[in-house]
Amino acid sequence: MTAMVQTKMLKDPAASPAIVSLKGVSKTFSNGTVALNNLSLDIHEGEFVSLLGPSGCGKSTALRIITSLTSPTSGRVEWPQEETKQKEHELSFVFQEPTLMPWAPVFANVWLPLRLKGISKRDAHDRVMEALEMVGLAQFSKSYPRELSGGMKMRVSIARALVTKPKLLLMDEPFAALDEITRFKLNNDLLNLWETFGWTVVFVTHSVFESVYLSNRIVVMAARPGRVVNDMPIDAPYPRDEKFRTSPVYSGFCREVSEALHAAMDAGDHL
Repeated sequence: MTAMVQTKMLKDPAASPAIVSLKGVSKTFSNGTVALNNLSLDIHEGEFVSLLGPSGCGKSTALRIITSLTSPTSGRVEWPQEETKQKEHELSFVFQEPTLMPWAPVFANVWLPLRLKGISKRDAHDRVMEALEMVGLAQFSKSYPRELSGGMKMRVSIARALVTKPKLLLMDEPFAALDEITRFKLNNDLLNLWETFGWTVVFVTHSVFESVYLSNRIVVMAARPGRVVNDMPIDAPYPRDEKFRTSPVYSGFCREVSEALHAAMDAGDHL
């Protein structure tokens, strides 16, 4: 994938319209565990937002509520730019594991969401190949998952999410199981795609370093019960590269976010 050459500074997020808003969302599971408590969060058009926090703080639950994979116990999810009666939202979800069909080639795995919408293989061909081209895997369309590395499998999973051309891309720790070199490479590729196509991304991670590198905004959450304790802008220009990773600006943001994360963990422990 070709790197971007221009510098991109995002406008104040509050100046762009919200794509999705969580309003006082709480979630209590049947065993009594309170995953989220009164969570309010606006995701604005064009943002790259990371949800950062310890295990059990409700980051993944928040994503699942946005996608309607689970329902809130109280509160609501609003889509300000969509029709009130609209049932399907223009979003895609990338899970922590690639969740590919092992018996099917790469093309069929990426075609799946279009196939479920009733789009034939012939009609979907160009869109599937375009998505594979975006992630640098067009030449592997006939390969099977067992023939791919872990990073390549995740690229297929991302291509499958992109084939529907979503406005909102939700990613639940997609690179957590990968080695550091592969993770850095996919971070760079993801940013290039985000800058090129202007998506809105919500990215769940445990990594301070990854969140600072990727995001223009980090939402820090505390556990027991899950809630937002800090909403931090990362006011650094794009594109970001290895020079940014070693810059004083990056180190400073990592230090600030790390301090906020430790404060969030203390906040959880004291409840």
